[in-house]
Amino acid sequence: MLSVVGTRPEAIKLAPVVRTLERTLGFESILCLTGQHADMVDPILELFGLVPQLDLQIMRSSQGLNHILGTVVTRMDAVLAEFSPDMVLVQGDTTTAAATAIAAFHSHIAVGHVEAGLRTYDLSAPWPEEANRQIISRVARLHFAPSADARKNLLNEGVVANRIHVTGNTVIDALLFVREKILECGASIRGEFPWLDSRKRLILATGHRRENQDGGLAHVCKALVRIAARGDCQIAYAKHKSPAVQATVDELLSGTDGIFVIEPQSYVRFVWLMTQAEMIITDSGGIQEEAPTLGKPVLVTRATTERPEPVNMGTTRLVGTDETQIYNEATSLLDHPDELSRMSRMHSPYGDGRASSRIISALQAELVLDAGRRR
Repeated sequence: MLSVVGTRPEAIKLAPVVRTLERTLGFESILCLTGQHADMVDPILELFGLVPQLDLQIMRSSQGLNHILGTVVTRMDAVLAEFSPDMVLVQGDTTTAAATAIAAFHSHIAVGHVEAGLRTYDLSAPWPEEANRQIISRVARLHFAPSADARKNLLNEGVVANRIHVTGNTVIDALLFVREKILECGASIRGEFPWLDSRKRLILATGHRRENQDGGLAHVCKALVRIAARGDCQIAYAKHKSPAVQATVDELLSGTDGIFVIEPQSYVRFVWLMTQAEMIITDSGGIQEEAPTLGKPVLVTRATTERPEPVNMGTTRLVGTDETQIYNEATSLLDHPDELSRMSRMHSPYGDGRASSRIISALQAELVLDAGRRR
């Protein structure tokens, strides 16, 4: 099994699968990095005790999507030729995942897609991820869907039912693993945020979506400034490494009373911040999945989402990037603690933390079938 990782979210969500593979008899597990997010992936792998055997090292300054796509496809050729895996595992909807899936398809090697079937059916949102995941679905042999809704999307697109396995989302596996780490060292983590005021409610905010970088993120930041002006809450804004994001955030949020702009956090520290927050304001897909497990309401600063389950359950709300709507929704929740409490009591729609085990069971069954076909 060749598992390929390029970005931090991929590393978080694929790490539990790779850990389980390495502990399961009958599998030879090879982990390959592409280097799409080189400096952000290594700490995640270290956290989960994983050591990659390969690193394509594609990262360069101001790398574009076509550089990532072309370089991964080209360099993956040599990897696939050397190791000839029975299957390649990719996760999600990144350019790394799409390029790897295409390369494997061209080499007649089966593709397993972790977190398959998410859809907005709007190629501009999220961009380019919606196109990436639809491309992967066209060439994948096995589809590991995180929910029944994702399975339904795949069935509607003509994917054969026995190729789809509803497993839950592996991010819950990762989250529960990290939550155990936090129980061991929570007090020391608290000391790393001396500015936190226990008398004020904490709002955790992030933003990085490409489609929000052309004005939308600025509106979100202005809404955060208005929320902080209430004086009864504090906002921690975890700044993404994208230069475009950093420029907007630094200009509009730095130095604002009640707002603390912090650098990208380790996964353990970020999960700890989520556990301390009253609510989360974000355009992140992963946080939409993690927050319900932690009992945290989310305002999603996007016009649409490929993760409708928590919206339908009432644990998250789509608020877009309109400054006034974000402000009104946030202040309404802050002023109505009963509604906050109701949202926080909902159960996660993404499983019980055993998605990785279900994926490995499906892989074992597929390999047995393959062996039978060869005989």
